[in-house]
Amino acid sequence: MSVATVVSTAIKAATVLLGSGIGKITIIPVLIVALAYFNYDLIDPENHPRVTKQLKKDYDFVIVGGGSAGSVLANRLTENPEWSVLLLEAGGHETEITDVPILSLFLHKSKLDYKYRTQPQDTACQAMVDRRCCWTRGKVLGGSSVLNTMLYIRGNRRDFDQWKSFGNPGWGYEDVLPYFKKSQDQRNPYLARNIRYHGTGGYLTVQDSPYITPLGVAFLQAGEEMGYDICDVNGQQQTGFAFLQFTMRRGSRCSTAKAFVRPIQLRKNFHLSLWSHVTRVLIDPESRRAYGVEFIRDGRKEVVLARKEVILSAGAINSPQLLMLSGIGPRIHLEQLGIPVIEDSPGVGQNLQDHIGVGGLVFPIDYKVSIVMNRMVNINSALRYAITEDGPLTSNIGLEAVGFISTKYANQSNDWPDIEFLLTSSSTNSDGGSYVKNAHCLTDEFYDYMFSKINNHDVFGVFPMILRPKSRGNIRLKSKNPLDYPLLYHNYLTHPDDVAVLREGVKAAVAFGETSSMRRFGSRFYDKPLPSCKHIRLYTDEYWNCALRQYTMTIYHMSCTAKMGPPDDPMAVVNPELKVYGVDGLRVIDASIMPTITSGNINAPVIMIGEKGADMIKERWMQPSYFRSDNITAPAS
Repeated sequence: MSVATVVSTAIKAATVLLGSGIGKITIIPVLIVALAYFNYDLIDPENHPRVTKQLKKDYDFVIVGGGSAGSVLANRLTENPEWSVLLLEAGGHETEITDVPILSLFLHKSKLDYKYRTQPQDTACQAMVDRRCCWTRGKVLGGSSVLNTMLYIRGNRRDFDQWKSFGNPGWGYEDVLPYFKKSQDQRNPYLARNIRYHGTGGYLTVQDSPYITPLGVAFLQAGEEMGYDICDVNGQQQTGFAFLQFTMRRGSRCSTAKAFVRPIQLRKNFHLSLWSHVTRVLIDPESRRAYGVEFIRDGRKEVVLARKEVILSAGAINSPQLLMLSGIGPRIHLEQLGIPVIEDSPGVGQNLQDHIGVGGLVFPIDYKVSIVMNRMVNINSALRYAITEDGPLTSNIGLEAVGFISTKYANQSNDWPDIEFLLTSSSTNSDGGSYVKNAHCLTDEFYDYMFSKINNHDVFGVFPMILRPKSRGNIRLKSKNPLDYPLLYHNYLTHPDDVAVLREGVKAAVAFGETSSMRRFGSRFYDKPLPSCKHIRLYTDEYWNCALRQYTMTIYHMSCTAKMGPPDDPMAVVNPELKVYGVDGLRVIDASIMPTITSGNINAPVIMIGEKGADMIKERWMQPSYFRSDNITAPAS
């Protein structure tokens, strides 16, 4: 294939994205041509994993969903050449645009995004269109690891020890740490020396950002001023501040598709089917065994059988949706929709947890050092990125540092912080009111009122994120039509403790901007009152309580909707081996199985779950007694 052909293909890929409603970015054609010319070997479309046109009638394992967990499973299960594995993914391939870190928000609302929106609720997201939060989810091989901001954060050791205490043996911190290390190829030599916590040589590249602004160092200094250590937040101690690490490789996104699926595309026992929308799991109602899946491909309904197991790795929205469509879920809900009940499992779709923060905490500064899109994204930066793999286009929309802090509601002595600061050399106004506003679903009226006067101004942002929310949302089917999106109820800030903790996080963010390290840049809090809260005195608890419910920013960490638990937990959907209660031959392996959300960004924990789940499957089917009956006791009602 010639360079000209690659250029043409690359520009077509850009056109697909640009024609999907995210607007026109004039730099993208230049960027694509430069990438095609200088990195021909990397972006050649033939380098994508090969799609299997003619599927077999049956496979040993059928994996539903090629996201952060499903990609790992496909890799690890095909390590056994005796097993055949089919990976079904509803979306298509990554594009050249998805590789560029600074463009992650431009992918929201594109054809790579499911474009989910929650039901309108009064407790949060009041500044969003129709009072509905936008939940970006990847509809692409690699899943949301193709659309996210690539942050690599494992969570707190106490998260996993708590999972174990709930009755899930094998899920404590010391049990899961080897699986974090197994995936990892740590590129920071200082961190890589600490072999207790970090691994090298794994499929997933983890590195520091190639580009930081002068604000990055100041963020760490400000954290020290507030009394916190600078530490490895993925190591022995989480409380403190650090430069962020990213799932990047040579300045480009390292999605799970790139990390785990591309290296196995030549394995003869691996088949891949894209644009394959699974509609239900096939379950024998008498034996209560999953024996295959039904899916739509090229407009036709197809069936493929699984000799050993069906594995749902479709994510915290689609996995519970598929369980319910297949007859596994709350009996009353399924009967109302006319779905025959295979297993009355009341926990399916319940226990929804997510991390939310407060958007729009903006701090204008006096120096031209921050990420302002119309200044940073230009032909020079595009060429620099294509040729030397660094420069401002490698910035993850300005994300530079992280801080894990404890409010007055946390135990200050046990290293289990309750707020995460995401520290950015940019904010909502940094692109002049285009893509950030669109990604966050802000109304035009809200954005114009709040930010139009500081469009493209140099700023930094502090996003305080609540780490362990007590509010619980839920997912319900809209109908038994598998193509209908489910009904999503976030229930953000319905628990008063969440309001109190997040309010303290906002106060701490304002104080962060007042440190001498940040004041050196002329930092001041942009304290224009929110339109729905301007009748309340600024800086009071009452004002912040109102503000939290306006620009409520999800970090897209939906999880816990098919939780893992012991047999005596009536709300548990899967057991500690991730097998679905009441149905043989079926597992869920993705963010759904978390009993509680981890304290930090969840992509790394989901990859860990994929690694551990793969080993559990190997242990089951590679042992001498693997022909034994493996019925699972249903949870107590």
